[in-house]
Amino acid sequence: MSSKFQINTFSADETRHAGRELGKKVQPGTVISIKGELGCGKTVFVQGLARGLGVPESIYVTSPSYTLINEYPGRCPLFHADFYRLDATSDFHDLGLEDILEENGIVAIEWPDRLPGHFQRPDIVVHIKITGDNAREISFDFM
Repeated sequence: MSSKFQINTFSADETRHAGRELGKKVQPGTVISIKGELGCGKTVFVQGLARGLGVPESIYVTSPSYTLINEYPGRCPLFHADFYRLDATSDFHDLGLEDILEENGIVAIEWPDRLPGHFQRPDIVVHIKITGDNAREISFDFM
């Protein structure tokens, strides 16, 4: 049985705060798909998620657009993946995603729709929609 809820944020700090609150509650082994158009705040949300998981403030959380997957230490490891640059010819097995999904960490995936179907097994789907210059509508679907 899934549950859904939605919030609105009006600044990057509020979007970060929403991520932080989720990070305080998620359990090890959780896979989070984060969806939304370019520039909507997916990485900002993950920055907050990291802080909620106890990733130290001294560690800068950045988009893994070119590295594809970043790992951060916290109360459990955070694996932040960004698959925007992947295409249908990419070898998904070389990414090590299967190994990461077996870890007892939190996996946050930006652009999850670029993955083959058998990799898409989120526990939580976060959809971020731009509703104004700094305003966002964030919906959470707990699977």
